[in-house]
Amino acid sequence: MKSIGNTLLIIFIFSACTSVKVEQKKAVAKPDYIYENLDTTTDPAHDFFQYANGGWIKKNPIPNDQASWGIGHLVVEENMRRLREISDQAADKSGPEGSPEQMIGDFWNSGMDTASIESDGLKHIRPYLERIHAVQDISGLMSLVTEFKALGSSTFFSEFVTQDDKNSEAMIYSFYQGGIGLPERAYYFKNDSATTRIRNQYADYISTILNLSGKDSVTANKSGKAILAMETRLAKVSRKLEDLRDPYSNYNKLAIEDLNKISTLVDLPLHLKNTGVLHLDSVLVGQPEFFKGMNEVIRSTPLDVLKDYVQFNLVADFSGALPDTFGKKAFEFNKLFSGASERQPRWKRVMQSQENLIGEILGQLYVKEFFTPVAKKRYEDMTEKVKEALRLRISQLTWMGDSTKTKAYAKLDAMTQKVGYPDNWKDFSAMKLSRESYLKNLISGNLWWHQYEMAKLGKPVDRTEWDMTPQTYNAYYNPGNNEIVLPAGIFTVPGYRDEELDDAVVYGNGGGSTIGHEITHGFDDQGRQYDAKGNLASWWTDADEKEFNKRAKVMVEQFSNYEPLPGYKINGEATLGENIADLGGVLLGLEAFKQTNQYKEGKSINGLSPTQRYFLGFALGWLGHTREETLRNQILSDVHSPGKYRINGPFSNIGEFYKAFDVNPGDIMYRPDNIRVKIW
Repeated sequence: MKSIGNTLLIIFIFSACTSVKVEQKKAVAKPDYIYENLDTTTDPAHDFFQYANGGWIKKNPIPNDQASWGIGHLVVEENMRRLREISDQAADKSGPEGSPEQMIGDFWNSGMDTASIESDGLKHIRPYLERIHAVQDISGLMSLVTEFKALGSSTFFSEFVTQDDKNSEAMIYSFYQGGIGLPERAYYFKNDSATTRIRNQYADYISTILNLSGKDSVTANKSGKAILAMETRLAKVSRKLEDLRDPYSNYNKLAIEDLNKISTLVDLPLHLKNTGVLHLDSVLVGQPEFFKGMNEVIRSTPLDVLKDYVQFNLVADFSGALPDTFGKKAFEFNKLFSGASERQPRWKRVMQSQENLIGEILGQLYVKEFFTPVAKKRYEDMTEKVKEALRLRISQLTWMGDSTKTKAYAKLDAMTQKVGYPDNWKDFSAMKLSRESYLKNLISGNLWWHQYEMAKLGKPVDRTEWDMTPQTYNAYYNPGNNEIVLPAGIFTVPGYRDEELDDAVVYGNGGGSTIGHEITHGFDDQGRQYDAKGNLASWWTDADEKEFNKRAKVMVEQFSNYEPLPGYKINGEATLGENIADLGGVLLGLEAFKQTNQYKEGKSINGLSPTQRYFLGFALGWLGHTREETLRNQILSDVHSPGKYRINGPFSNIGEFYKAFDVNPGDIMYRPDNIRVKIW
């Protein structure tokens, strides 16, 4: 999956070239973003990211309400405007109960009705706060925690319904570490001035939210510090980001009756029953040691502090649906991670919530308007070409034996693709939404999703389901289904029709290399451990597995040496899968591009050869810049490397790049052949 900043949203983009349209019988060429964005004062052999994108960056400062800014954000902005138009139209009508128009219109109206939200105050959340206040013991508190998780406020630990990694035909329930409010465990232990400041302000933020929701200031201040201390103990028993990438060590199946052996205080079997997990005899526990540690943390923490922890999370999770004072405080804290100095306008914040709850309903209307069958066919065909490119590259590998190659082909043949939008849409008609209350709509929507997930247990896996909406500007690989999923939104190019883009640009970013990126996830350090049917099962010989790991280690070492900010190096182990996928995406997209007429004809555009345009097209997908706060957060908490290194890193391992831009020993981008990463 690709992403911008530390969100799991976005990225591979676009450009436009030499297409023309007829206007008053005159051909009017559209701007060639590839050429116009160049920073010709930078040597491409020293910093290709700056060379490719520096011209645009200099002319486009980051808006005050954004954490970063680039071409990808323009795509998101355009899609949000389209969705707003759909929502405004629905809000002006009164569709039949349960219809897309009614649900979209009522939700949108409730979210934009700030007058009612302000006058309601804490009216709709107060009954939950009173129930927290009435709790007398741990058992009573955990009963509320169970209920609140279904409402949309999770505390202490994470849990979800998922495919069984070792039996991809079955759905299973999984417990996972969680319970901390900062983005990643490293925030609780790193002692530089910026991180220390974040911890101090987090305690202040907790205190403020508690005070606003009814606690006196003295109690709230004490609780803020105590909750931070409690979360620090939870973080201490949590696994590091890189350790969560090992699918075997994070797969621990336990009989439900044995859960009390790892959780002696918190009754997990009772929690499962009250959650609605029925007719299962076992569940997965990702990190058993976390649950043992969590029990001790709860045992040693005063009940009043635990109650305040649950109250803080409940109010903070719904702050956007409460009076604006709460939302402003949330923004003031969260800008420590974004660097944005202004909040986004309300309509964008409501749209994000709407996307989370009923985005697929919006998607049905979106694809009718903005994704043509011709575009769908283009990218379906391109997917097949990129898959064939990987088949060719596998056949040419000298480090992999024939036995493993045969199974790699089988996995590639079995890999399916979903392009554009689902063939089968979910039925949301049972989700009750009205114009009465934004908060009640959020809770109603969360309860619907909870029940939807619970209903999957005991039933066959629905391999037609999508985990992203059609308008999402992203893509993903699902190892359990052995599939790549490419939503329509990923192919959006503001200001250009799909047919106006030359193949070098399309194959370089939103098309070929993105498809190649997701396909390669099936063969990265995690994905390679799943077989053709999506099961966690070894299909490698010992010798080939050893060879893969040796080559992957070279990539870990390469990225671990990058230091985007002083004292903040990239975590080469945590980002390994995405870095492998980036390199694979560039190589596979290039291999497929070589089959096009543009590549074979070899004609230059604005002095740039087809191969140069291909690499520039990939770089354009990461065009943009990021605030220091966001970059710091990404380095600590994201499995994706920062954009600059997703260009310079893989390119420095590719021989065709060296030839295209005359990279030689002594150049910063140059890596001796014996230490270049060579996997797929």
